[in-house]
Amino acid sequence: MARYLDDIDAAAILLGKANRILIIGCSGSGKSTVAQALARMLHISYVSMDRDVFWLPGWQQRPRAEALGIVERIVAQAQWIMDGTSPGTLPLRLPRTDLVLWIRPPRRVSLYGVIIRWLRHRGSTRPEMAEDCPERLTGDFLRYIWNFEKTESPEIEQKLADYGADVPVLVVRSHAQTQRLLHRLKQLVPAACT
Repeated sequence: MARYLDDIDAAAILLGKANRILIIGCSGSGKSTVAQALARMLHISYVSMDRDVFWLPGWQQRPRAEALGIVERIVAQAQWIMDGTSPGTLPLRLPRTDLVLWIRPPRRVSLYGVIIRWLRHRGSTRPEMAEDCPERLTGDFLRYIWNFEKTESPEIEQKLADYGADVPVLVVRSHAQTQRLLHRLKQLVPAACT
């Protein structure tokens, strides 16, 4: 079983000491926003699974063997903050992770996040995505988000138990909780946050 944390203060202390942080959750939940904020605060390089691993320009999916090789090279590094759920790559990532933040708001929040992201970046490529991958919104994608808790979360929980039993996991269920965590981290490690 995974080691779940229930204390924001304890998680902030661990975050301040962590070298390899994995941020997972449904699309639209705020993973990239949190990952980038942490990367700036802690001066650790940010890795977007979408941009750096899975997608090539023009919405071409990178071949799986090549993507796995990239993940292996990234996780071998001393420090990283990585956003992206990808249950199939968790066996490679979890053993090297110091702390997992699972951004897990209600699905309406993730749906809202994806729709706002689409409106903001419609016709252009957002920074967390590979070049020439303009933001898109499809019925299949919206169904994926709607069903994420039922279809993806059980596999994530199993992978956390199988490959990250010793890795602390903080489940964050709201943007307010996320802000509390970031605020607390800033208080604990102000020198790292400049």
